[in-house]
Amino acid sequence: MDPKRSSDQDLKVDDSEKSSIEKPEPGVAVDAHYDPKDVSQTLRKVDWRMLPLLGLLYALALIDRTNLSVARIAGMDVSLGLKIGERYSIASMIYFPPYILLEIPGNLVLQYLGARTWLTICVVGWGAAQIGMAFVPNWKILSVTRVLLGIFEAGFFPALTFIITTWYKREEVQKRLAVFYLIGILLGGFSAILAYGLQLIAPAGGLKGWQWIFLVEGLLTVVLGLATWLFVPDFPNKNKFLTQEQTKMVLDRVEADRGDSIPDPINGRVILKHLSDPLLWSFALMFMSATMPAYAIGFFVVILLQGMGFSVRDSLLLTAPPYVAAAISTFFFAWLADKTRKRALWLAVQTLATIVGLMVTAYGGSNGVRYFGIFLTNMGASGCIPGVLAYNANNIVSHSKRSVSTAVVIAFGGIGGIFATLVYRQVDFPKYIPGVWATMACQFLMLILLAINTVVFTRRNKLAREGKRVNEGKPGFIYII
Repeated sequence: MDPKRSSDQDLKVDDSEKSSIEKPEPGVAVDAHYDPKDVSQTLRKVDWRMLPLLGLLYALALIDRTNLSVARIAGMDVSLGLKIGERYSIASMIYFPPYILLEIPGNLVLQYLGARTWLTICVVGWGAAQIGMAFVPNWKILSVTRVLLGIFEAGFFPALTFIITTWYKREEVQKRLAVFYLIGILLGGFSAILAYGLQLIAPAGGLKGWQWIFLVEGLLTVVLGLATWLFVPDFPNKNKFLTQEQTKMVLDRVEADRGDSIPDPINGRVILKHLSDPLLWSFALMFMSATMPAYAIGFFVVILLQGMGFSVRDSLLLTAPPYVAAAISTFFFAWLADKTRKRALWLAVQTLATIVGLMVTAYGGSNGVRYFGIFLTNMGASGCIPGVLAYNANNIVSHSKRSVSTAVVIAFGGIGGIFATLVYRQVDFPKYIPGVWATMACQFLMLILLAINTVVFTRRNKLAREGKRVNEGKPGFIYII
């Protein structure tokens, strides 16, 4: 798409028109007075403008934060001495503290700078850190570049999720989150095959195979970061690619669905108020539980496969099929959840699949059976990630709370990453049994929290329908269970 052409359609609103966009009629079933074809056409335009590029960027984020395992078996462990003690776990884990601590500040900066500028800074920044990883002389400097990677990636995923959820009605969100996420896991699944090809470039340029992996993937990230500046849309009320009528339609639909089409002010008092909601922490713990097995697969699947006796080449190639299966499963459950307007039920089903997969991977009698366990684990955990994000987003009103909750929830995903890197210890190679049980404990926590939330939401909805309660400060708002 030509950015100059896009700018010709900039949304310019004078004072007489502004009120029609900023104050949609609340509580109106607005889809009824918009042509369904126009609604479908506008949503399709938003989808194509936003989801492919964001999905590609998310794929690079996944690849860049988890490609240590691939680089390790491509020779980095020998070059930097990563087999000594817990050096590999430390280098993997050190990414997460800045990633966790900077989530909320990142979403505040997002609202100040706008989506396009902030995402460009994040993507180009972590691409530069990735390039730097190609030239580190020892494992300590590698850890420093991992910290920089965590700093720049901290603002990316919550901003991504926040932006997507502001464009759609609640029953449309999980499919969209799943689309960009499955693009990410599909491409991420094939990253090991890409890395295998890249490490064959060595010794060209005097670089080793693992250095070529970081260099090429870092350069690709920087290039896509520049594309972000040109093509990524902003929030609906600030977008420059829809007509004024299409923008009003998007805002009206969101306003009628949950009453937060226009951003509300955010300050320290508002942030503390949102942080006092116990449900926010429930969603955060669920997201931690979902990301733990996903990170474990990302960081250790190649090493697990090597522990089963596969060669370096075969270990890299065998990482892709579980991600293909996960992409299919993720989209199926996202479609099912949006279709039935049920979140907790399908999250529970996928969590049970993760538990079964972990048991099979740990205790399977043959390598084929254990490999099948990796499929189940990846399918269950991958589907829960967009599922929890949609579950959280569906039960929030206001941009300020969405900004805070998204940041906190995704920050806890970073805690899941720390947990995964620390419990899968080198001394437990090749089966990592203590790590598997720690991961299963998180899955049982997920099931408990889903049950509690279901009881709480069901009771609150009953009281709201009886006129005895107002959910989320918005009359008529009903939680999606």
